[in-house]
Amino acid sequence: MTESLEELLDRKYEQYNRPDFVPHDPVSIPHRFSRKQDIEIMGFWAAVLAWGQRKTIINKSSELVALMDNAPYDFVLNHQESDLKRFLAFKHRTFNATDALYFLHFFQDFYSKNDSLEEAFLVGNQEAQSTTEQGLITFHDQFCGLDYFPSRTRKHIATPARKSTCKRLNMFLRWMVRQDDRGVDFGIWRRISPAQLVMPCDVHVDRVARHLGLIQRPKTDWQTALELTAALRELDAEDPVKYDFALFGLGIEGFV
Repeated sequence: MTESLEELLDRKYEQYNRPDFVPHDPVSIPHRFSRKQDIEIMGFWAAVLAWGQRKTIINKSSELVALMDNAPYDFVLNHQESDLKRFLAFKHRTFNATDALYFLHFFQDFYSKNDSLEEAFLVGNQEAQSTTEQGLITFHDQFCGLDYFPSRTRKHIATPARKSTCKRLNMFLRWMVRQDDRGVDFGIWRRISPAQLVMPCDVHVDRVARHLGLIQRPKTDWQTALELTAALRELDAEDPVKYDFALFGLGIEGFV
């Protein structure tokens, strides 16, 4: 009997959503910490840097951890101007020292007023955001809205308003929001529901999803990510992005 689509995706989800997935993935960076704010800071930073080879992403994220004295939250709140000089040589692909220094500026400003980065993704005063789309736009505008914002840094923070799939930010949200007992995602944010998440959609996931008939839209943009998520909600309405593990796994296996 031919395996159904749901059976295939459920099997691959079970295969890849497990602790031995962590060491070889950028999610290993926030897993080094137990304090919520450390997890948020390094989860966000590792997600933003997540393009290229996974080994390189992990190495560059580890370099950032070391530059922050292995205590990101404490460094963000308490660093001195002289401590910033060590970041001047940091670079990962098109992410450079200017970007790193602004990230620190944003984190310091934000955490001096808020307890959790989750607040930046909520819409208005709602207990839960209306949609992930609104939350991502809200975050982008807040992140890019401080004094001394360097225009070059905008390219590292995607937004649906520019029709981006927002792959890295959606992956970060998956890490923070999804709740299970598998040991990969953290589930430390409770005001955003897993049902509201949107699939992280990059070229590899896109290719597998199209092969499986989950995407019909010709080009890959924000609407494509929504289309894919809607298709996966037909399989699990409460936790559609759990299938990120399955599509990612099929991609690295050379399924297409």
